[in-house]
Amino acid sequence: MDKDNVKAVIYARVSTNSQDYERQLFDLREYAGRMGYEVVMEFAEKISGAKKVTEREALTELLSFVEAYHIDKILIYECSRLSRRVADFINIVDRLNELHISLYIHQNGLETLQADGKVNPIAQLVIGMLAQFNSMERSLIRSRMESGYNNFRNKGGVVGRKVGFRKSDDAMREEYKEESRLLRKGLSLRNVQKITGTSINTLRKINKISQNC
Repeated sequence: MDKDNVKAVIYARVSTNSQDYERQLFDLREYAGRMGYEVVMEFAEKISGAKKVTEREALTELLSFVEAYHIDKILIYECSRLSRRVADFINIVDRLNELHISLYIHQNGLETLQADGKVNPIAQLVIGMLAQFNSMERSLIRSRMESGYNNFRNKGGVVGRKVGFRKSDDAMREEYKEESRLLRKGLSLRNVQKITGTSINTLRKINKISQNC
């Protein structure tokens, strides 16, 4: 494969609206430029990596796009950005291998395919271990959260928002800066949802707040 003719796409993900995926995008763009790859599309979303592939619009669109447009490489920052579900992660990698699309994991400097297009056995071994580790990490986080909630409840605490609680307009604008920016550019609610992963109902509220500014 001629490096100068490599077509690549970038995928970035963060779990919550308060997080930012710009650093992932910046580092992956810089790497692609250094390698001479042509980045033909970027996909990014704000959604939990524990969600199934079918629940993640940007990832679903990416998988359809790379097959339709004969992409050579997918660039991600690290394994858990793709999925924290071991089965989904392995299935995605297997599907990409069949399509002869290499997955590059920036944090580890790994590629799933070798230069000759064959599966990289070392990468397969390492990313399999990383996928298991990410799944264990997710379980530990969930277990700690449940333990903390239970301890709080046992002491008489109430988990969740107070009845009648409503975030102020300023708090909404601060939390959903990216969504507000995209809406002000004229993007539709559906397109902003695809980019950010924020629900349509929340985007309607943000849009209304922006219009009242």
